[in-house]
Amino acid sequence: MIKDESTLNVILETVSRFVKERLIPIEEECAENDHIPTEIVDEIRDLGLFGLSIPEEYGGLGLTLEEEMLVVFELCQASPIFRSVIGTNVGIGALGIVFDGTEEQKRKYLPKLASGEIIGSFALTEPDAGSDAASLRTSAVRDGDDFIINGTKRFITNAPEAGLFTVFARTNPADKGAGGISAFLVEKGTPGLSLGRNEKKMGQWGGHVCDVIFDDCRVPASAIVGEREGIGFKTAMKILDKSRTHIAAVCVGAGERIVHEALTYAMARKQFSKPISEFQLIQAMLADSKAEIYAARCMVLETARKYDLKKNISTESSCCKLFASETVCKIADRAVQILGGSGYIRDYAIERFYRDVRLFRLYEGTSQIQQLIIARNMIKDAK
Repeated sequence: MIKDESTLNVILETVSRFVKERLIPIEEECAENDHIPTEIVDEIRDLGLFGLSIPEEYGGLGLTLEEEMLVVFELCQASPIFRSVIGTNVGIGALGIVFDGTEEQKRKYLPKLASGEIIGSFALTEPDAGSDAASLRTSAVRDGDDFIINGTKRFITNAPEAGLFTVFARTNPADKGAGGISAFLVEKGTPGLSLGRNEKKMGQWGGHVCDVIFDDCRVPASAIVGEREGIGFKTAMKILDKSRTHIAAVCVGAGERIVHEALTYAMARKQFSKPISEFQLIQAMLADSKAEIYAARCMVLETARKYDLKKNISTESSCCKLFASETVCKIADRAVQILGGSGYIRDYAIERFYRDVRLFRLYEGTSQIQQLIIARNMIKDAK
């Protein structure tokens, strides 16, 4: 759903220009240094990109999901690390408060998240609870008017920079399932909260993840999202339904950039006295890539429109995440093949994108988890 087409067009044009003039020229430098310059993050703040999905009354842009997807398509023409900077504030690090937070929690945190003053982080995954999120072991034991949290969260995006963590912990040990889980808002600097080392990743250098460790971390009961125990897992699933569509949009943007890079190279590279783009086997790879990323774009926009109409998108968001993440990896592989030996050399963006996009098939639910969600929903609907 497009609320204001003229305003949206200004945003899209501004983001597109920012990507071409500021982000793409420094993406290799950021990867090499594993760091995004502070001035670039400040410019991202000034553009309002941290607040894409946060309602206007709390300082955000309040975009519909369809509008957000269009912005993400543009932003992700550059390295996905730049989107990762805002990703948790736009998605998993803020949506719990947007969906289920109390009015006091919204007014306290959402304006700071929307402005990028603080970075949000989503602490769900654990060493022994990834795809099986309901089996998490982090505990939150009531002690008077407080809760004491103990446990370790793993592979937490933006944790090294985060000022606020949405932490999922079991508050009812008698309930071994999803009903025993609550979500807490824990601020950086809270005694008992510490961080592990930055993980050395395959790709997306410049975006950071690490363990988040809770050792007798005391928080007030008012830190529970919505001040309601036992709904944390439901909150997480609502967040993931929307954020999986967002990740699919990230895949689309990256895929379109990869297709552009492959086509540009193929038109310039000559073999047998003519550009390799004139060879039919190269054309076939380019055509398949174009068709598949176009299909992913259409899926994402259709799902976003359904979400904006307040319809359930559990199945559709998983379809988007599954198809788009698998597709962008296939496209990256083809692009390396089109570039030949050059595709394996770090002087070319394709080598970096090949590593960067592999993550999309893993986080916010692996491809196999998306398959299970889709199939289970199909069976449920059929019954």
